[in-house]
Amino acid sequence: MTPRATEGEDRAVPPTAPGRAAGRALAGRLSWGLADQAASSVTNFAVGAYVARSLGVTAFGVFSLAWVTYGVVLNVSRGLATDPLVVRFSGVPESSWRAAVARASGTALGVGGAVGAVCLVAGPVLGGRVGTAFACLGVLLPGLLLQDAWRFAFFAAGAGRKAFANDLVCGVALVPAMVAADRVGSVAAFVLAWGAAAAVAAAYGCLQSGIRPRIGGARGWLGEQRDLGSRYLVENVSLSGASQLRAYGLGAIAGVGAVGAVRGAELLLGPFLAVLMGLSLVTVPEAARVLRQAPHRLGAFCLVLGGGQAVAALLWGGALLLVPDRLGELVLGGVWHSAAALIVPVTLGVAGAGLGTGAAAGLRALGAARRSLRCQLFASLCYVGGGLGGAAAAGTAGSAWGVAAATVSGSAVWWLQLRSALPEHRPDPLPEARTP
Repeated sequence: MTPRATEGEDRAVPPTAPGRAAGRALAGRLSWGLADQAASSVTNFAVGAYVARSLGVTAFGVFSLAWVTYGVVLNVSRGLATDPLVVRFSGVPESSWRAAVARASGTALGVGGAVGAVCLVAGPVLGGRVGTAFACLGVLLPGLLLQDAWRFAFFAAGAGRKAFANDLVCGVALVPAMVAADRVGSVAAFVLAWGAAAAVAAAYGCLQSGIRPRIGGARGWLGEQRDLGSRYLVENVSLSGASQLRAYGLGAIAGVGAVGAVRGAELLLGPFLAVLMGLSLVTVPEAARVLRQAPHRLGAFCLVLGGGQAVAALLWGGALLLVPDRLGELVLGGVWHSAAALIVPVTLGVAGAGLGTGAAAGLRALGAARRSLRCQLFASLCYVGGGLGGAAAAGTAGSAWGVAAATVSGSAVWWLQLRSALPEHRPDPLPEARTP
């Protein structure tokens, strides 16, 4: 009877207890991720809405060009510095994480300094409000990129609460900065206010982590991570470069006001666009953990992730269609009417992109950089072609519908590539960061 009692006791002990503990830990990390993305979304939306109300559609278009340019540089930094960090140093021993973060954050700081110098030179050449905005952006790029790098680093360590705190500091610093910029009333003042708040949060990130960015370690980091970094760089630049080309092309075809109208519509979808832009902060580290602990569940994890975002974007877009004009004007001022006309195509575009990011997170976790690069290049070509072709055919609305069709097509390619990559996976040993 003893053996049978033992077997019964074994069955009575829930074999899923460790699984439930891991599930609670995952839920906690995702909760902090959602909280951080909410803080980032609110901050981005507040900046955009405040500038739109204060400056009007044309000046807001100028600000949007600086914002889009920052997005390109941000993706350069992520591709070289923090994307390899979250793929290879999520859930590793603390000593490895700290050594990697010091060099990855130093790389981000170096990218900000180098590209910032180019912006400072380009500003006087461009001239006018656009040139001044670019010069101001150049001064503040190092702080902007370092603040973003801390968020990636904290999520790689599973410390999402620190990333959330960092974004809160940025949001609090924005309040007096925006008030001061509003008194000046220029595009340059708003760019300086936005970048200065990020610099405050970047400094706070150093205090939170106790890590000093090592710019001198950037060369070694780039050499060690070149197999992923070079591909992620091309992938990220193709993504943000496509957005920039679409913005510049739309401005040339339909006028700078059209850029402001599209940016205004995107602001209305801000919560989901912010999640998409910073998705790898949460999902790539978690997908990497799923891959190490239960590889067979990665596909389902990515499907739930992408499908959930697509459905949520559609629900949000549907709610926006019910917003009365009076409330819309209160939020976006004169930009509201031109932005409201684009809600449907922009919502469909965000839903398509949301579905695709689930597969993208899976490919990043697998380290399938060649596949993800092919997907992103295809999606970027579709984005530029749809955005500019639509603008040439039907102006601002045509551009929005062209982008919506492009993102849905790109999402299908992401999922086809993930389906092919899953059977090819072979487990890798945990990485160790070399300290010079």
